[in-house]
Amino acid sequence: MTLQPANTSELQTIAHDARARSTPLRLFSRGTWPTGVTGGAVASTSLDLSLFSGIVEYVPGDLTLTAGSATTIAEIDAATAAHNQWCPLLPWGDDGGSLGATFATATTGPCARSLGTPRDIAIGVQFVDGTGALARGGGRVVKNVAGFDLTRLMVGSWGTLGAITEISIRLRARPAVDESWTLYLTPSDVAAQSQLAALRRGPLAPLACEILTTAHAAALGLPNASALVRLGGNTAFVAAARAAMRAAVREIGRADPCDTQVWSRYRALDPHPRTVTANAFADPLSRRVKMLFDPAHVWNRFEGGHGAEGKS
Repeated sequence: MTLQPANTSELQTIAHDARARSTPLRLFSRGTWPTGVTGGAVASTSLDLSLFSGIVEYVPGDLTLTAGSATTIAEIDAATAAHNQWCPLLPWGDDGGSLGATFATATTGPCARSLGTPRDIAIGVQFVDGTGALARGGGRVVKNVAGFDLTRLMVGSWGTLGAITEISIRLRARPAVDESWTLYLTPSDVAAQSQLAALRRGPLAPLACEILTTAHAAALGLPNASALVRLGGNTAFVAAARAAMRAAVREIGRADPCDTQVWSRYRALDPHPRTVTANAFADPLSRRVKMLFDPAHVWNRFEGGHGAEGKS
């Protein structure tokens, strides 16, 4: 059976009823990602959060945006493009995945090192916990940090503590220059990996730098021992970063420019799948937190009541 609340009041009622009946619920939204779960999920009733979508508030001057948890990354980028801004998540998978899933599973992406992880980007969250209470952590503006730890607590909780209905994030200005390069490296050269690692750590670090596996390189139509580099920033910075990149690969291969869309294709290969096991939340601290927010184990539970099911 699948339940589909249209608003927070209906969601609260469902949570109250589930608690009273000791009925575990499996959360999902867009359903574009695999559950990514092993270890015996036990919920037979699903809770569809797909109606919690749409942008609630967007303040371009503050670089902040609040949206329903089922809003897709693509929808956010479309709404912010007119102001030359973007959502810096660029998560693994595709842009059809929901904002709630990205934060619930703490999904990063190739630009996480330079642009931030979900924990860095989240400034506020609204959710319904397992008692049916509507809670909010953080706020809709960067200055409002009340309850910020609660916001971070929800990131990566895999829906075990509450059903996320709304998320506030900080945006970024789109880089004035955004270019991508394919690096053709000497196969099995340890020096290549060392050089690229130094490039990632340096003052002219790229937006993304990924050494491809043989399988992923083949899927992108590239030879073995390839890497992708994305440079972004103002003209002067990118020029300097480009020179640094070329210096880094001069002895280990060559660099050719490529279409930036290669990153969408690479992300769609999902090279870092989101997975969690049934015992991931079985430690004493996790159990105490679970009892605080969801004492009846309504949300995303496993055998033993400590695990999580995928939320997408």
